[in-house]
Amino acid sequence: MPPGCILVTGAGGFVGSHLLPALTTEFPDAKIIGAGQNGGADVSLDITDFSAVKAVFETFRPDFCVHLAAIAAIGAARSDPELTWRVNVFGALNIGRAILEAAPSCKMLFISSSEVYGASFKPGIALDETAPMAPMNIYAASKAAAEMGLCALAAESLRLVRLRPFNHTGPGQSEAFVVPAFAAQIARIEAGLALPEMAVGTLETERDFMDVRDVCAAYAACIQNFERLENNQVINIASGSAVKIQKILDLLLARSRTAIAVRPDPARLRNAEITRAAGIADVAAQQLNWQPRITLEETLTWVLQDCRRRTTHPISGPSTN
Repeated sequence: MPPGCILVTGAGGFVGSHLLPALTTEFPDAKIIGAGQNGGADVSLDITDFSAVKAVFETFRPDFCVHLAAIAAIGAARSDPELTWRVNVFGALNIGRAILEAAPSCKMLFISSSEVYGASFKPGIALDETAPMAPMNIYAASKAAAEMGLCALAAESLRLVRLRPFNHTGPGQSEAFVVPAFAAQIARIEAGLALPEMAVGTLETERDFMDVRDVCAAYAACIQNFERLENNQVINIASGSAVKIQKILDLLLARSRTAIAVRPDPARLRNAEITRAAGIADVAAQQLNWQPRITLEETLTWVLQDCRRRTTHPISGPSTN
């Protein structure tokens, strides 16, 4: 039966801004409700406030909840560990508890992260869902802890699927992430807002990248196929291959309208403990009939064009940026 109501937390964030219209297209007869503290949300919601969370579920009684809300950037998580634990762990548990108490028929899609695999990536092989969680930063640890807490609620009857997306990008993503960081620099240089030189960090690491539209399609497919999944099932959302950060930079520079020099910045260079991170998404292919369809080249063009649109006030003369 098609869902009558879908609640999306973190609706004002990067993925939320793409997921809401995708769900509206996929489920045209459903009521799609965005909840969050940022612009773009239909309902204001602080997920660290259990009473407020419970009230939202009592009011709307959704059939599904896609729980996106989180402190998502590793740097932001490190800068405020206490907030990270409150939002990423206790916020997720508040959602699960509120479902059990106020809307027990609601099904929860918990959006975790491939970061939970952490040290399991060290051998350099692609990982499936059987790889152990071994987080190596506070963001990953908070997501792993949230998963474990939700597992306990699943044992109490919470209907739950845990999704572990690998790297994904698109318009609207923060410059705390590598693709928009590169693209925004190029756009500023093209607009005369910065000198034609980019400072970069480590470029030899390899990561599994996807387009946010493909990731949103996976979440929609999970809703569509939820009844055939095991309760508390874990599903990787991944492309199945890894690409060097150097290739990302080269592809973006090839799309630049001006010549740009690249120089290593010692402050940005780090010895990456994980040189290669890639996922195996066979479960998603078999259970959700999902696979990524958008090429990396198309995604990077899309992000760069968006950064150009956002860079609309060039200045004359050299820049000190």
